[in-house]
Amino acid sequence: MSSARPLAALLLLIPLALAHEHHTEDIPEGEAVSAEPIDTILWIHIVIQILAWGIVFPTGMVLGIVRSRWHVPLQTLGAILAIVGYFLGHAHGGRQFAPNVHSKMAGMLMFMLIAQVAMGVYLRLHLEKGWNGKVRRWVVMMHGMMGKAMPVASWVQMLFGGITALGFCRDDHLGQCLAHFIMGSAFIGYGIILTILLLVGQFWLRRTGRSQEFFDSLLIAAWGCVNTFTEHRWGGPWVKNDLQHTSMGIVWWCAGLLGMWLSRRRDGTPKRNLFPALVIMLTGWGMSAHPQSLELSTHVHAVFGYTLMAAGAARIVEISFVLRDRDAISETDMEDTNSFQYLTPFLLYTSGFLFMGATEEQMALLATAHVSHVSYILLLYSISFLLFLFVSMLLHLYASHTWPLDAQPKDRPDQGLNGHVGHVDRRVRDAEEFELEGLMSEDEGTGDSPTGSGRRKENGRAS
Repeated sequence: MSSARPLAALLLLIPLALAHEHHTEDIPEGEAVSAEPIDTILWIHIVIQILAWGIVFPTGMVLGIVRSRWHVPLQTLGAILAIVGYFLGHAHGGRQFAPNVHSKMAGMLMFMLIAQVAMGVYLRLHLEKGWNGKVRRWVVMMHGMMGKAMPVASWVQMLFGGITALGFCRDDHLGQCLAHFIMGSAFIGYGIILTILLLVGQFWLRRTGRSQEFFDSLLIAAWGCVNTFTEHRWGGPWVKNDLQHTSMGIVWWCAGLLGMWLSRRRDGTPKRNLFPALVIMLTGWGMSAHPQSLELSTHVHAVFGYTLMAAGAARIVEISFVLRDRDAISETDMEDTNSFQYLTPFLLYTSGFLFMGATEEQMALLATAHVSHVSYILLLYSISFLLFLFVSMLLHLYASHTWPLDAQPKDRPDQGLNGHVGHVDRRVRDAEEFELEGLMSEDEGTGDSPTGSGRRKENGRAS
């Protein structure tokens, strides 16, 4: 508990930071930021928060899922960094900002952090008598749910931070910004989900009794319905690209319904199909021909479209020729992957970054700075490589703890395919848990996981 004391002291100082007010008198009327450059303190704030929320906390989340003893120290480090960065965000000079969504979201994110720390401390106390026995189970569940939601909230906050730093996405630009950042994030999220299913999720997918295309088609159909009725203000005139955006929404829900129907055979077993990939290709083709006002924007949108078309084409090749309509390369080793299978998720990451980086204001800023589309696109591809690397490292960390290579043959997950269903269920349960070893009582640990005692012995300590 010694590591929690400095953290608690920092948490008590947060109200002082909340009471601080930014000076806005230097901001020109009608603008969102002042003309001064970003100072050193604010740059340190940016670096620390990216390190804490973008790297340390997600890594700690994975360590919590596998019940590693390093979960608490790493999350404590992340909390200290986040709080220090929060204070720095209220102590900077240089560029000043009008009231914005980033500062409002910061308070919500800090509240989530305080709640996570409080629940973690409560669980470490092992209070199990009386009403604590009933409350503890709910605290464990809430601790896990909030922990898994924090990476998504952190991603949104980091996007808000970049938008606020440049003073973008206000007034008439808001709608276009929402479309680019929401859809771009959706492509990246889709790529991350495909990576998870590819590397560690095949057993969960088999347990659902449905093909991956069923879930893909379901999301595509839902997203298409939203786009159909939100891309145009019904009752008003059709402006700019309203018709093209609305027609894309119609294509999505139509193809999504077809993909859902074709994802099962007559006997109810799952079946692969190509229609989600075809929708991705059609979307890429449509975006590659999207009319733009700037030459730079035209080039960036074209490459975005080509990248998305390549992702769809790669998915078609993977299902039809690499997997031959199977769920995985090997029916007995669900971890076996073909190198070609990495292409689709990576291209989806890149498509997301390209689309998020192609708003009107960003294109105008880059055109004014005489940045070529080649340099900009290569930079966005580089960011995609780094994100794919980080996601792959996290999944490797999870897999190496959940089913180590030196485990006995009877403990390997492929045994579940030969009729030992208990091993498959154990692995799926481990994938769904979010609680570190030591937070659960001895009864909870042995009741939730049949391998809990063995794992504690491997770590060399008793619970």
